[in-house]
Amino acid sequence: MRILLSCFLFLLGTGLLSATDKPNFVLIFIDDMGYGDIGPFGSTENRTPHLDRMAAEGMKLTSFYAAPVCSASRAQLLTGSYAPRVSVPGVYFPGGARGLNPDEHTVADYLSELGYATGCFGKWHLGDQREFLPTRQGFDTYFGIPYSNDMGRVALENGKKVHPLMRDEEVSELLEDEGQRRITREYTEEAIAFLKKHREQPFFVYLPHTAMHVPLFPHPDFAGKSANGVYGDWVEEVDWSVGQVLDALRDLELEEKTLVLFTSDNGPWASKGKNGGVSGPLRGSKGGTLEGGVREPTIAWWPGQIEPGSSSDAIAGTIDVLPTLVGLAGGELRKDRKIDGRNIGPLLRGETTASPHEAWYYYKGTQLEAVRSGPWKLAIKPQSIGMGFKEQPEDIRKAGLRLYHLEKDLGETTDVAKTHPEVVTRLQNLADAMVADIGSGKEGPGVRPSGVVEMPVPLYPLVPRNRKASPPAGKPIDWEQIQSGDVIPAASAPRVEHSSFSLSARISGDSPKGVVLSHGGSAVGYVLYLKEGHAVFAIRRSNDHVVRVRAPLPEEKMHTIVASLQKSGALSLAIGDGEAITMKSPGPINRHPQEDLSVGHDARNPVDPESPSGSFTGKIETVKIDQPRN
Repeated sequence: MRILLSCFLFLLGTGLLSATDKPNFVLIFIDDMGYGDIGPFGSTENRTPHLDRMAAEGMKLTSFYAAPVCSASRAQLLTGSYAPRVSVPGVYFPGGARGLNPDEHTVADYLSELGYATGCFGKWHLGDQREFLPTRQGFDTYFGIPYSNDMGRVALENGKKVHPLMRDEEVSELLEDEGQRRITREYTEEAIAFLKKHREQPFFVYLPHTAMHVPLFPHPDFAGKSANGVYGDWVEEVDWSVGQVLDALRDLELEEKTLVLFTSDNGPWASKGKNGGVSGPLRGSKGGTLEGGVREPTIAWWPGQIEPGSSSDAIAGTIDVLPTLVGLAGGELRKDRKIDGRNIGPLLRGETTASPHEAWYYYKGTQLEAVRSGPWKLAIKPQSIGMGFKEQPEDIRKAGLRLYHLEKDLGETTDVAKTHPEVVTRLQNLADAMVADIGSGKEGPGVRPSGVVEMPVPLYPLVPRNRKASPPAGKPIDWEQIQSGDVIPAASAPRVEHSSFSLSARISGDSPKGVVLSHGGSAVGYVLYLKEGHAVFAIRRSNDHVVRVRAPLPEEKMHTIVASLQKSGALSLAIGDGEAITMKSPGPINRHPQEDLSVGHDARNPVDPESPSGSFTGKIETVKIDQPRN
């Protein structure tokens, strides 16, 4: 009662925002940071003066939960649902077919509809196909590496392991490992530039840092400067980033209109030793459902709305972000889908000290491993101490139910199930109800599907993994031997990026139709095809921009077709002795198409969605790509 009265008097003195004055939101999401890695949560090894000040001016949330791994945690954050409900149980890898379903209504979708400018700056990790990128999930703009910084692949362009730094839906740069030293700073600068640009309207800045994921790459200004090795260096750079954001809000006089939430996606990667963080008083780490794997160091800051120096141990988590921000923005949740999160705005503002959750559910993948209600946590399956540990403690690996009282036993060391059977029964019933909804191991009726792309491709051309099965890059193609149905690996296809080229073909047949030659797919490429009595030459320079030039086919049974694209952007198509039809395109193809080159069909995603499917119905006598010698 005394706490509630104090909070009420605080809010009365400062004044609440009016119902028509939408607040801004900044969500800072760290990767793999442990509960004990920052000063407000007990670290004495890492200097975090800006986070210390943030906590002194805001509220610590000491029972704030995420999921055990990256993609699952981000799905919860953006959808307000437990990860298995939206079919994102684990981790996505580059070029994968699955991602967060675009039909999900994310927090960015909601806020965009409410008039917010929305920007994502950092690690996405909810699918790297264009259908799954931030710009398809409610964000106006995106800048960052779309997955973890240990998922680089060898690029065809330079033969080196790289990560794609993206702007919106295009790869702007291929970063080698040392290039990653810039990203914390660049994410921060991009986020601040965005909030400055949109200071006159409500904004939502999502800043999911690549740090602290292994491998560690602090900026040279921080490398070697901490007392805790390279891990401490990067923690201190993250702290600097937080300070930059908060200072920018103060300078713009937006601090009293802006809620800033700082948290992490899962526990520390403790098996990495000195390159991993620590869980402080908690047991467990990344990849497990012990407290250290999913309870995150969390701070909420909102001068004038959140009582300075306050703390809450009420159960909350990433699933609460969506309903909280939407509620504070004055929006209403859609009725056509169930979410698991609750609005914790009243908790942040000190209007209540109670959690809105009867229970919190600890999923690892699709398996429900534990449930918490109040101070009680019931483990219903064997658990892990964390990802990467070969040896697992016997007490958490054994079958059977285990009950812990977290207020008395934060380290989950003493099983009291035998002495509290009534608590075990109550929590088991809660677990059974959730299993009946979204399942455990087996999908329940409350699960919604993930997004799926039939023929996924990586974001940049890769060196083929099986070099022996593919001609080496740059080896000239013997065009005289090319036949319909052939597929040439992208590594050996002509390099047409930023240059002029021409495509010539001689074909025969009665009313032939289909693809003559295609190189590329849904991101970039070129294709020559026949359809409805016309020849069409199409180029794609970006995901949504296809330019076509068409020419009618004469009635002859033999046709010579020449199509070309010049560095100036001139696109032309000529048939036989007829006059070339020319039009202007934005320019040459700006990067090497990553899909294979196909003759007489399109073996992958079509460059032009209007091109015919199936095999070419005529005969391809000859086909060739020519490039100037300069």
